Amino acid sequence: MEKNHSYTQDQWTEVIQPQSSLFDLQLKEVWRYRDLLTLLVRRDFVATYKQTILGPIWFFLQPLITAYTFQFVFNNIAGIQTGTVPAILFYMAGTTLWAYFADCLNKTSTVFRDNASVFGKVYFPRLIMPLSIVVSNLIKLGIQFVLFFIYWLYYLTTSDLIHPNATIALLPFLVLIMGGLGLGFGLIVTAMTNKYRDLVFLLSFAVQLLMYATPVIYPISSLSMKPGIKAVLMLNPMTPVIETFRYAFLGAGGGSFSWGGLVYAGVFTLIVVLLGTVIFNKVEKSFMDTV
Repeated sequence: MEKNHSYTQDQWTEVIQPQSSLFDLQLKEVWRYRDLLTLLVRRDFVATYKQTILGPIWFFLQPLITAYTFQFVFNNIAGIQTGTVPAILFYMAGTTLWAYFADCLNKTSTVFRDNASVFGKVYFPRLIMPLSIVVSNLIKLGIQFVLFFIYWLYYLTTSDLIHPNATIALLPFLVLIMGGLGLGFGLIVTAMTNKYRDLVFLLSFAVQLLMYATPVIYPISSLSMKPGIKAVLMLNPMTPVIETFRYAFLGAGGGSFSWGGLVYAGVFTLIVVLLGTVIFNKVEKSFMDTV
């Protein structure tokens, strides 16, 4: 008797098809692959300092060395004042936040190039890769925040130089903005570097320059006599994020707070994420032909 080997579409457990919309994030599919996201986060976290002598201690040493270097160079030598707050707290706050944004942007910007061999062999939602970078860097941010919190708690209990306030409750929103900015810009750049590899080198240089256009090493209040420059710097969405963080934990002497600036940063982030999604979805369909 001849057997019938025909299959209907309903018998397949997985159907792979092109996205119907550029704005379709396929969030349900990403959720189905959450186990893969967890594995990738663990891989990124473990592999970063694998086979190093100090291992995870580098998570603490990097921001600490950077903050003390900034204090020595910019505060002691260049004479840039940090207001009424301790200089080390001022610089630790800026470098901790900036490191998270910069890492998300730099690593996300090479997703297509770094994972071309995997993308060409195995199917999974491509958005999993950049999301795993943002989440793994979030763990690193949490560890470095603990270091900042220890210093902050010391000065809070031994001096009257810092004055935290209820704006601390906005911390999750600030982290969301930073992660969104790094993800959105990273998606745009990784799509462009698919054809133009030189952009990777340009990006690393641009991120370093952008740090000086962000109040990481100087307070925005020091530009009160230069309103034109201050207005330009306020266009940087990372400016209200860092200023709000310092204002929340250190008080008015360390930063400033504006609902308008924070709303601007949030809207800017939403636009960048949507734009990055559109470009990423478009390039994803054909990147294996040009990578």
